[in-house]
Amino acid sequence: MARTPAKAKKSLSPILDRASLRRVEQKAVSESRARANEGQRLAGRADSGIRARGAVLQVQVDDAIRDPEPITEDQKLLDQRPATEDFRRDDAWRVMRMTGELVEGIDSLADITRGVSIFGSARVAPGDRYYEAARETARNLARANYTIITGGGPGIMEAANRGAREGRGRSIGCNIELPFEQASNPYVDTLVNFRYFFVRKTMFIKYSSAFVNFPGGFGTLDELFEALTLIQTGKISHFPVVLFGKSYWSGLIGWIRDTILADGKIAEADLALMQITDDPEEATAMVCAAAHS
Repeated sequence: MARTPAKAKKSLSPILDRASLRRVEQKAVSESRARANEGQRLAGRADSGIRARGAVLQVQVDDAIRDPEPITEDQKLLDQRPATEDFRRDDAWRVMRMTGELVEGIDSLADITRGVSIFGSARVAPGDRYYEAARETARNLARANYTIITGGGPGIMEAANRGAREGRGRSIGCNIELPFEQASNPYVDTLVNFRYFFVRKTMFIKYSSAFVNFPGGFGTLDELFEALTLIQTGKISHFPVVLFGKSYWSGLIGWIRDTILADGKIAEADLALMQITDDPEEATAMVCAAAHS
């Protein structure tokens, strides 16, 4: 008797061809733009095309060699090129551009000795509990003589830069070139515009004594796991990583504990690298405790 073929198991994620992947990518970029614009709208700024509004000092890194094409430098660096195209000359010169961007970034931020980078969603409005918590946390840290560093955009970034101003501290924005124009918030004292994500991430790590991560998306997770990896591998030390929002982060912490740790992929000590809180004063204390120790 012929065996009835088993019903194919439905995949959790469809297999996409190149054209479909391209459409998904374009939609993701479009929705990222929409989130950034929504953050500006919620902050009461309808014109999100204005860059560096309110900034006292704006540093346009490597501006002289920017290309007129709308694609970003990261895309030109990371996208695959046709085999027939001689990429070696372009990429060799691009390394020089990266070097220039690193030098300009370091020169602009070299006087920061006590910095805290605060990350979180751009799509949060004044009055939101996380916006106000980020604002209070940054204000407390500024009063404790910390410089506040953010991505310079709206939402949590704006709240942190705003809190820094209110605490009479220095307020830094490290903006990134995107396929769409990303406006800075008006509470930035020094705005540095970067073309390469990895250079920008280097500045966050190099000039920060701690990271405070409020609820956010892939970008926030990227910075979180970048810091955890560097601490775990001994590349940086004495670096508090604070997660603000127990209800938001508890699922991630539970998965790390119950899946990654339980399966032996990390050690118990690795899980302890993250501290979680719902209190701005406690978040400030977590950062200050590491500095005092």
